[in-house]
Amino acid sequence: MEFIKNTVKNFRISTLLIIIISAILSSCQKPNPELGPKPGIWRGEISAQGNQIPFNFEVNKNDGSYQIKLINGIEKLDIDRIDVLNDSLFFDMHIFDISIKAKIFEDSLVGSYSKNYADDYILPFKAIYGKEGRFDQVESSNLFDGTWETTFKAEDGKETSAIGVFKTEGQMLRGTFLTQTGDYRYLDGYTSKDTMYLYTFDGNHIYKFRAFKENDSILKGEYWSGKTSYKTFVSKKNDTIKLPDANSLTYLKEGYDHIDFSFPDLDGKLTSLEDEKYKDKIVILQILGTWCPNCMDETRFFADWYNKNKSQGVEIIGLAYEIKPEFEYARDRVLTMKEKLNVPYNFLIAGTSSTKSASESLPMLNKVMSFPTSIIIDRKGKVRRIHTGFSGPATGIYYEEFVDDFNQFMEELINES
Repeated sequence: MEFIKNTVKNFRISTLLIIIISAILSSCQKPNPELGPKPGIWRGEISAQGNQIPFNFEVNKNDGSYQIKLINGIEKLDIDRIDVLNDSLFFDMHIFDISIKAKIFEDSLVGSYSKNYADDYILPFKAIYGKEGRFDQVESSNLFDGTWETTFKAEDGKETSAIGVFKTEGQMLRGTFLTQTGDYRYLDGYTSKDTMYLYTFDGNHIYKFRAFKENDSILKGEYWSGKTSYKTFVSKKNDTIKLPDANSLTYLKEGYDHIDFSFPDLDGKLTSLEDEKYKDKIVILQILGTWCPNCMDETRFFADWYNKNKSQGVEIIGLAYEIKPEFEYARDRVLTMKEKLNVPYNFLIAGTSSTKSASESLPMLNKVMSFPTSIIIDRKGKVRRIHTGFSGPATGIYYEEFVDDFNQFMEELINES
């Protein structure tokens, strides 16, 4: 036990030293006389597990107020919670309870990236002004283009199946990995001879992938995620590989024929499917967390779909499972998401952010194995479909297939007598 305490203590000291040393090394730089970050393009960098995760962001200033646009490959995320105090910059990471704090110099920023809800989750951050693009003068070949049957292996031996889909676009290699619980969103990188490099930073995910081509049909690689997670993977070229049917993984237990719950809404009022608002309606239950980037993608899709179809007797209820159990904290996170994503449907605070918590709160299900999970209920209260995970826009054709199938299924339900 003493060894563990000393290890944690030493780790905290090491993290603090990294930030202090970065500040000292930067102290000889010229402070920015504008007392704010220069408007324009910046290249940021987060240091994690010995890797540098690059990304771009754009700073704009209008009427004395700053706006930042986080650029993650082809994705752009608006950041509007920004504070400048003397020579320091503070901004939140879109909908996530994560922030960057940095000292402002004329052409650089030096500071830290912090997950505010987690103990000691602090990583070094820096940025350079005027650096367009994620990388300097990279080129990519099409050696890695295609569909790859992938197995990830964690340090404890646990294996996870996935599908890798990659495509060369100009000088960039882009793609993602799909699993039965979701996708790894927008990955952006390049190739160098027989090796590929892919990165993502969307405010929450901090990923780096590196893989070399053993032969024409085998890749061997490494995957770093965030502060501590590390996995190896092997990929085999396979254009016909499919994941398990996402509509078959979660289902009602024997003896149950409907979903029953009572959770507080954002005003604290208990809400259930028995409420007048949901009677004789088709209802989609969205199991999600505001900390979950895949849930962000699904929420965008549902918000747009609901705006187009709410007049046809349909409702969506978001069941939010948040990182902390305190109601006020959870409420604040959900309100932030609703505001930033312009979500028109209602949310309930259902529990904390674990599949165990979600499964216990909905005991009629065999299990909840993924955030997000969606449950579609017809006008008579019968569960018609439970969909595990979400293949978002970064998955290309897989997303398009999901959208087509969802729209067709919902049209059939809406037209039922």
